[in-house]
Amino acid sequence: MVTEKTHGRGLDPALRLRPPGPEDEAAFRAACQAMVPDGFTFGLDLGPGMAWDTYLKTLDDQRAGINLPADRVPATFLVADVAGEIAGRASIRYTLNDVLAREGGHIGYCVLPGHRRRGYATEMLRQSLIIARANGVGRALLICDEGNAGSRSVIEACGGQLEAVVRNAPEAPWIRRYWID
Repeated sequence: MVTEKTHGRGLDPALRLRPPGPEDEAAFRAACQAMVPDGFTFGLDLGPGMAWDTYLKTLDDQRAGINLPADRVPATFLVADVAGEIAGRASIRYTLNDVLAREGGHIGYCVLPGHRRRGYATEMLRQSLIIARANGVGRALLICDEGNAGSRSVIEACGGQLEAVVRNAPEAPWIRRYWID
């Protein structure tokens, strides 16, 4: 059955966001490698050679807002699970520091190359907004590169209202700033 949220693409609506667990290490590290050609960091804060259990503890601490480096805010990092397979990830930040207010926004997400163009990003953002709201974010800032038509479409499909197209520095790329109420 095709539902409204599938946008007619036959998407299995069973995509769910969940924390990575002990059983996800191999798939998660493979996802990190799959995003290298795009220049995108899949595993935020996963250092080279970091033990998996240490990484999971770091994510738990971020979610709880404890042991945060000075440049970090409380955040929830989730993988997008489709039929037991990692298809992407989302990072939901509950407050904004100066860097996030300029460049990151409340929510960041990505879909792995083998899972793109199936409507997953839209569903990931939709679920991320629900989580953000449940954690006190009333109005969410979303930012994407001007040339990222896919992200632009996802944000707009989820109700994003364009605030501005800006550059944070003369050599920086143009970015689009959206707000979702």
